[in-house]
Amino acid sequence: MGGKLCGSFRIVAKSLNKMEMKVNGAISKSRIGKYFKLEARKSSFTKEFRAGTATFLTMAYIITVNASILSDSGGTCTVSDCTFPRNQTSVSPDCMFKQNEGYENCVTKMKSDFIVGTALASMIGSFAMGLLANLPLGLAPGMGPNAYLAYNLVGFHGSGNMSYQTVMAIFFVEGCAFFAIAVFGLRGRIARFIPQPVRLACAAGIGLFIAFVGLQAHQGVGLVGPDSSTLVTLTACSSTNPVTGECTGGKMHSPTFWLSSVGFIIMCYGLMKEIKGSMIYGILFVTLISWIRNTAVTIFPNTPAGNSSYEYFKKVVDFHKIESTAGVLSFSHFNNGEVWVALLTLLYIDVLATTGTLYTMAEIGGFVNEEGEFEGEYVAYMVDAGSTIVASTLGVSPVATFVESSAGIREGGKTGITAIVVGFYFLLSLFFTPLIASVPPWAIGPSLVMVGVLMMKVVKDIDWENVKHAVPAFVTMVLMPLTYSIANGIIGGIGVYIALSLYDSMECWAKWLMKMRKMVVKEQNQVSATADQSIEVV
Repeated sequence: MGGKLCGSFRIVAKSLNKMEMKVNGAISKSRIGKYFKLEARKSSFTKEFRAGTATFLTMAYIITVNASILSDSGGTCTVSDCTFPRNQTSVSPDCMFKQNEGYENCVTKMKSDFIVGTALASMIGSFAMGLLANLPLGLAPGMGPNAYLAYNLVGFHGSGNMSYQTVMAIFFVEGCAFFAIAVFGLRGRIARFIPQPVRLACAAGIGLFIAFVGLQAHQGVGLVGPDSSTLVTLTACSSTNPVTGECTGGKMHSPTFWLSSVGFIIMCYGLMKEIKGSMIYGILFVTLISWIRNTAVTIFPNTPAGNSSYEYFKKVVDFHKIESTAGVLSFSHFNNGEVWVALLTLLYIDVLATTGTLYTMAEIGGFVNEEGEFEGEYVAYMVDAGSTIVASTLGVSPVATFVESSAGIREGGKTGITAIVVGFYFLLSLFFTPLIASVPPWAIGPSLVMVGVLMMKVVKDIDWENVKHAVPAFVTMVLMPLTYSIANGIIGGIGVYIALSLYDSMECWAKWLMKMRKMVVKEQNQVSATADQSIEVV
């Protein structure tokens, strides 16, 4: 019986494999295949589809995470949205920081707007990257600028010095400036100015950064957490302090951590056996188990918040129309110096971090040639910048090439079809937001750690015997996760490289001066010898 069943599975597998080969062959020879250069890049449609799926699953968390962070700013909600007490005719501004039904309802609606805005901006950016640049890179709002908006510029529930509308205008102007830099080709030149050891270390540093994110609780498996004495420590606790996040008991007793560990092992075994879609299988395994209620690992606990999430999850299909965040740009406060400081800060972050990320992804994919260029580079930079402009009109933070794109590249993505698949999934997420929002962080964490593992391979190309190369590379890799900033790592690496290069420059100058001095002395000696000969003749 078992032998017959295995035989049936083999027959089905062979027939599916033949069908896949026919589909891939037909698409590769079609106009679509020729446009995306499937045969030239030695790829296939099904491989690109798997790559796009892997990329989306590793970056899908941004839909809810970005919306949660932006909603902390309060968006366009103001004091006027607060509920009036029965015995009062007005409310004080502190109603935005206390429990107030009216204001909380406004923020809830705002969060739904942010979810749709994030998905739309990601969809447009990914589609454009695939269709115009033909690169397997997914785009979505980045994790740095959104926190800068929510906790620095606008502030928690509008406690900052700028309005949400003004910050959206800043994002728009910054995107236009960035687009101009890309049009004139300056962005690509900036990327090539980054020294080779720093460029190589960027991939490993970003890998460590992604892995560090994947090991934390908010977006990962929860293995590491904060500690008042050592900053970070081993956690995976059964209970934590809701304010500080520190472990309060049951270290290494977290059920969700052990479930995510199983998902990580599934990914590892799949990659060891070269099974296509290994990361997807690991994510789906953890997610499906986490959807089961009344278990220690469920994402829907028996609490008011858990019950609310479960009711939303049961909708499966739900569409929300943006009501308050689209097109709310305000340029009326651009005479304020703080606005221009914020604008320059964001431009600096984009030029260094985003450019470095895009270039690193291209390098990981093997698209960079000996001259340090890659096909579609010029268009890719413009798409990246243009997507930020679109995002600001939708009311969300700047869009950037996501480092999670490396997951799709690892699955074999080599063309823009991968990016289009990512965009298609973001389009679907507009209708399946309840399901996407219910993927737990401990399902995404293992894939982020695995991406970090895979990105470390570039370390072997660094010349560790050469201190001038080794030190800047090390500084770049260490600063990215420890300062929680890709830009800081790049700046630190370049700064150290320049400092170490000063010795060589000074040595060259010294040698040149010595050479010139010898030439001058030689000329003087020749003049003196000629003068002496003239005197002797006389």
